[in-house]
Amino acid sequence: MAQFRLNRLFNPLSGRALDVAVDHGFFGEPSFLTGIEDMDRVIDVLVDAGPDAIQLTLGQARLLQSRPGKQKPALVVRTDVANIYGNPLDSHLFSRHVPDAIEQAVRLDAVAVCVNLLHIPEHPEVREQCITSILELRSRATDAGMPLMIEPLVMQDNSVAGGYMVDGDTDKIRTLVRQARELGADLIKADPTDDSSDYHRVIEVAGDVPVLVRGGGRVDDATLLQRTADVLAQGASGIVYGRNIIQHPNPAGITRALMRVLHEGATPAEAALELDTEAVR
Repeated sequence: MAQFRLNRLFNPLSGRALDVAVDHGFFGEPSFLTGIEDMDRVIDVLVDAGPDAIQLTLGQARLLQSRPGKQKPALVVRTDVANIYGNPLDSHLFSRHVPDAIEQAVRLDAVAVCVNLLHIPEHPEVREQCITSILELRSRATDAGMPLMIEPLVMQDNSVAGGYMVDGDTDKIRTLVRQARELGADLIKADPTDDSSDYHRVIEVAGDVPVLVRGGGRVDDATLLQRTADVLAQGASGIVYGRNIIQHPNPAGITRALMRVLHEGATPAEAALELDTEAVR
């Protein structure tokens, strides 16, 4: 049954997907609201740009799903909230999932749900909480035929790198990706590696589970488009980008450019022509 929903996520011709993550407000960090202050307008822009999916929280999902018509992007629902992005970190860290997240996702007609698998230096208790959430969500998702996207996230030390900075070490990412597969992921949303030519090693340990690559921090357009092309060439099944789209001066244009790389096989230079269109915010 899960495959029926995934059929609405992946492009039937390319077999790939662009999921635009706009779930940042869930985490309670002021800087995460940049570019998404007016969520109605954000959804307007993204729907017009036409990515394959938009990733939202349960509280914001109605902004997409209340829109009429069959052509709007699919919905991916974020199921968990954590306080691990601050700098300095809070004295008590947590990661918690919404108890009835799967049931709500079914009612919202989502194509998948997303849950973190966090590795934070010196805080193994947060990883334990994530695993507990994953095991509970996996059971309910199986019963409901709801695809479970696990997001293995290898963090750097916040005191050194600041909040939300990923560790691009290939071996660390491979290890956490493999754990996500072992825990029963239907999809894996994985960190990019510092060396994109290594990414086939991440794909290898995921086996037959599709891997969608996270965008990470903001980078320039040329870097973003080239990195996208590189990970696709290494076997990734798609991308999940957030700030590199929603904080872009032309979010519709960068979405169209990424879609060309994903679904048309355009080169980064060819796709960048989409950015010559008038910026829309």
